[in-house]
Amino acid sequence: MPFLNISDPETGKTKKVEIDDARMKPLIGRRIGEVVDGTIAGMPGYKLMITGGCDKDGFPMRPDVHGGGKYRILLSGGPGFRPREKGERRRKTVRGNMVTPDIVRINMKVVSKPKKKVG
Repeated sequence: MPFLNISDPETGKTKKVEIDDARMKPLIGRRIGEVVDGTIAGMPGYKLMITGGCDKDGFPMRPDVHGGGKYRILLSGGPGFRPREKGERRRKTVRGNMVTPDIVRINMKVVSKPKKKVG
């Protein structure tokens, strides 16, 4: 069952939500950086932006790799690789920026909250 890690930049708090496969379907085919409705996570009125995630094997998603498959690319830093020396590069397996059924964790952040009624 997939998990959603929803972060709120204003408060600095993160909420972990487990969703079933039926609620995962609207996310399939979305890319990193897209804004989705919060009702998927049980948060009506919220707008959430996809910021990353990882698949069932633990490979991270990268926003600069297009598609939804696994790719072995040469990395010099960023998600999926931390260089130990200056200028170090290494070939690593990463996921593309598209959400597929193999993704088990999706990281999101709150973009807008619902307007509260006064009175």
